[in-house]
Amino acid sequence: MTQTKRFRTREGREVTLELFKFDTCPYCQRVFSVLDRLGLEIPMADIRRDPAALERLIAVGGKRQVPCLFIDGEPMYESADIAAWLEDNFGQR
Repeated sequence: MTQTKRFRTREGREVTLELFKFDTCPYCQRVFSVLDRLGLEIPMADIRRDPAALERLIAVGGKRQVPCLFIDGEPMYESADIAAWLEDNFGQR
């Protein structure tokens, strides 16, 4: 199980983030690129290497789809939505 980590958004709100992924997923790569550009190092759970992570993703999110960003324990799917949320909350204005 990955460790959660608290982050402060540019608006000052504290959130817990965790990304469910697998490395060869092209949609995950899109999210990795945004994280790198923003300098965010969030905890990640690889659903192909960690069966417990896969079980938790399905139990909480209801499906096996990655990438999935847990924001305060709530799942967000779709790489474009995740990238936009990260930009909105951690990017430059």
